[in-house]
Amino acid sequence: MDEKRKFSRILFTIDAQLSCGDKIWGTHLLDLCLNGAMVEEPADFAPEGVLELSFRLPQSEVQLCMEAEVVHRRNGLLGLKCALIDVESISHLRRLLELNLGDASLLHRELEQFIAEHEQSR
Repeated sequence: MDEKRKFSRILFTIDAQLSCGDKIWGTHLLDLCLNGAMVEEPADFAPEGVLELSFRLPQSEVQLCMEAEVVHRRNGLLGLKCALIDVESISHLRRLLELNLGDASLLHRELEQFIAEHEQSR
């Protein structure tokens, strides 16, 4: 496991969208954490500006959205870092992670770390 990783990831595969301005790419989400996601790199992917990742939770009308930046591209995969996320999306993401990690105290510590890092970047 990557020793630099600060946030626990869960495997979570679902169809998703990446958008940038008026461009939209279909993709497949592979895993998630509080601070980002791993997705398949879409064909002809060439973002110019702020990128948005969005997906719907299975069997639900709940849609999660986050502004993200590409932090790495490898072997047809994109590593995305969350730059901005709304309160509703982070609440649903936190609950999804909590259910899958099974360790509420770990998630609480990671949420504090996430908030601290995003307050520093303002």
